[in-house]
Amino acid sequence: MALSVTWQEQLRDNSWLALAEFAIVAALFVADIYHHIYISKTPYLFLLGWASLRIRGLRWKDVGFARPRSWANALLIGVAAGLAIELFELFVSQPLLARWMGKMPGLSDFAGLVGNWKLTLFFIVLLWVLGALGEEIVYRGYLMNRLAGLFRNARPAWIVSLFVISIVFGCSHLDQGATGMIENIWDGLLLGALYLACGRNLGAPVIAHAMTDTIDFVLIYLGKYPGMK
Repeated sequence: MALSVTWQEQLRDNSWLALAEFAIVAALFVADIYHHIYISKTPYLFLLGWASLRIRGLRWKDVGFARPRSWANALLIGVAAGLAIELFELFVSQPLLARWMGKMPGLSDFAGLVGNWKLTLFFIVLLWVLGALGEEIVYRGYLMNRLAGLFRNARPAWIVSLFVISIVFGCSHLDQGATGMIENIWDGLLLGALYLACGRNLGAPVIAHAMTDTIDFVLIYLGKYPGMK
């Protein structure tokens, strides 16, 4: 009986901590809406995740930021998945969403990259760090695990976590308009599913994310990205 009470107390304490963390996440999103977040929310979310893991006696490797069993397999899977996601986005989901929503994703912030290889290279490196690595650690590693962990990592909990955090991921791209947000929800679902399929290791999802970002910026540089003038 005493063990049962202890487990319930631990669950209750963990729930309150998680609620506090999610409240901070929500506050960061609200601050971003009112333009109080500069460049990206990712560094702030990373610090929140780091603090949460430290408090709970965990490390980043416990949420998938660890060496894959095989780097060759992770690279192959990541590149193949990234190409598949990008092709589907460019030729299927984006045209359908643009027709449905009446507009393409808002990418005007990147208009200066057209024909500017130095700026494009800078943005690619920045997106590898903040986008591919940072967002995968934060959204797939920290937040998906945090939400699923509230329900003891049961299979239904991971399914709910996949969909909820993918929606949160999509909303983090508010600057791209409704079309861009929905598109990123879909991308989040695919990257999250890849994360789960790889045994909750972040290697392949990071590579896939980097692949999609790189192709996007190369197309923008060439003036070939759909909707870019």
